Amino acid sequence: MVPALKHIVEQVRAAREPLVIRGGNSKAFYGESVNGELLDTNALRGITSYEPSELVVTIQAGTPLAELEAVLAQRGQCLPFEPPRFTGRETVGGMVAAGLAGPARASVGGVRDYMLGATMINGRGEALSFGGQVMKNVAGYDVSRLLVGSMGVLGVICEVSLKVLPMAPARATLEFHHEEAEAIKHLNTWAGQPLPLNASAWRDGRLYVRLSGAHSAVEAAVRRLGGDVVDAAAADALWLGQRDHGGTFHHRAMEAVERGIAWWRLSVPSTAASLGLSGDSMIEHGGAQRWLVTDLPAVEVRAAAARAGGQATLFRALDKSSGVFAPLSPTLDRLHRALKQAFDPSGLFNPGRMYPGF
Repeated sequence: MVPALKHIVEQVRAAREPLVIRGGNSKAFYGESVNGELLDTNALRGITSYEPSELVVTIQAGTPLAELEAVLAQRGQCLPFEPPRFTGRETVGGMVAAGLAGPARASVGGVRDYMLGATMINGRGEALSFGGQVMKNVAGYDVSRLLVGSMGVLGVICEVSLKVLPMAPARATLEFHHEEAEAIKHLNTWAGQPLPLNASAWRDGRLYVRLSGAHSAVEAAVRRLGGDVVDAAAADALWLGQRDHGGTFHHRAMEAVERGIAWWRLSVPSTAASLGLSGDSMIEHGGAQRWLVTDLPAVEVRAAAARAGGQATLFRALDKSSGVFAPLSPTLDRLHRALKQAFDPSGLFNPGRMYPGF
């Protein structure tokens, strides 16, 4: 056992109070606040193995995300789900624990879809390994993918194996002038057609669509869809802002949060009509992700999302008294608590980060 991993095992076994798992600390704002003894994962650093021809990389959880992406870029490969980088201090473990993905989420899948295997430390201080380095490696419960979005409440993610993909040879971004309802209609129409759609974003009456793939496919789609072609440098800045929350909408949202206004992320069916909620809004993921900055009561926002067949998450806010994540049904609540009990029976890891009690 490597010294860094041994130290974590010893810390877990000796713990008598809650442990707050921390890597780059770039997502401390996300989820409920937690207190306890710091368990730092930054010493778990380095790429264990990388097989570019097999499109597989195994990497320790404390490795900076930027470091991994730089290595992949040297071989013309990438993490296609575009994990957001809020501060530049993001780690691979934090990427997995938060489970957040960027503009391409709807077309390529999320973090969970690229998880092949993982090693973790449970609440008993035991090192457990799940999955492997190929897609079809699971017989039974897929624990490695279960860790995605778990917010560290099940255990300490130590190492993960990920599938990576080649970078697309061609990209183009189109701009259209559409109001919200018209933008949603177009996005759903295009989603049912053989188009190389990779990402979309609507805000302030403008719809942006990114095409990605073979040169011939992208060129044909540009001719078919029309719209205004966005300059390549401006397009790169646009999607970088969308991915890392550095765009115009995101700056407005952060300023609003500092004034005590809530910033919500609503996950709904892509075909859902406008939710009719007042505030500053933006739409991504082909219509399936609706961002909303509003001072409306939490119960009203959650009710609107539920009526549309989705749910609302309090993404950033000074006041989290209404709860961050959508309330669980009794059945899901029992499952969550049973998983927490199985992996972390003493409730050591990030207690309350997701819901009271786990």
